[in-house]
Amino acid sequence: MPPELSDLKRLAREAGQMIRAVEPAGRSQHTKDTSIDIVTETDRAVEDFLLGEIRAGFPGDAIIAEESGGSPGEGNGAWYIDPIDGTTNFAHGLPLFSVSIAFAVAGVIQLGVVYNPVLDELYSAARGQGAWLNDIPKRCTQEDILERALLVTGFPYDRFSNPVNNLRQFNHFALKAQGMRRLGSAALDLCYVAAGRVDGYWEMRLAPWDLAAGWLIAEEAGAVVTRTDGVTDLLKPPHSILAANPALHAVMLAELWSIAAAL
Repeated sequence: MPPELSDLKRLAREAGQMIRAVEPAGRSQHTKDTSIDIVTETDRAVEDFLLGEIRAGFPGDAIIAEESGGSPGEGNGAWYIDPIDGTTNFAHGLPLFSVSIAFAVAGVIQLGVVYNPVLDELYSAARGQGAWLNDIPKRCTQEDILERALLVTGFPYDRFSNPVNNLRQFNHFALKAQGMRRLGSAALDLCYVAAGRVDGYWEMRLAPWDLAAGWLIAEEAGAVVTRTDGVTDLLKPPHSILAANPALHAVMLAELWSIAAAL
């Protein structure tokens, strides 16, 4: 049997309990492929817990996970899990990080949850059934004027050495939007679009587990979600994202195209 949304909510909350139990002094961290891309022991412990639960309850499904890489499946079901999206925030005690879990069938995200365990905010969505924050329905804003829009974005870990680092795009929007934010969790950024806390979000060079759950939540809240080049399949590389209400999405996409054309 495929999972239900309640299964993903339970897993996210139990993972959140594990995270809350870790004191800041115990958040030991190690670098991954770059000097600022870190992983904590909690990332690994939470991912091991989620892998174990999914394999026990849904043994035929594939798993795509940040730290371990996951495992192949026997059917069309696939899980996308990020044990702590926003690890740098977590390691510094900044309460903007999340557990992100999504379930897809044949490459289409069907269920998604994103949980901030510090604020006890659980965002969730089921395809065709809407998006919720702690079971309260949510919709994105209708702001269509870029000069009145609050935008959020992020930057890749190798921005010091890779020219595809979003700095040109950031500077461009900083001179056009009402305000800019960089919060450090792609999953939460998408959920904040869904909840109407920000008007638009874009980011480049993400991984599928960063965006799978938040993608569905934002879409179910009325946002248009594409890659930054307008392609609609976010699970195929290169992984980038643009999310906003339909009118603002069109405005932001045109701006991103103009930047790309000038490069």
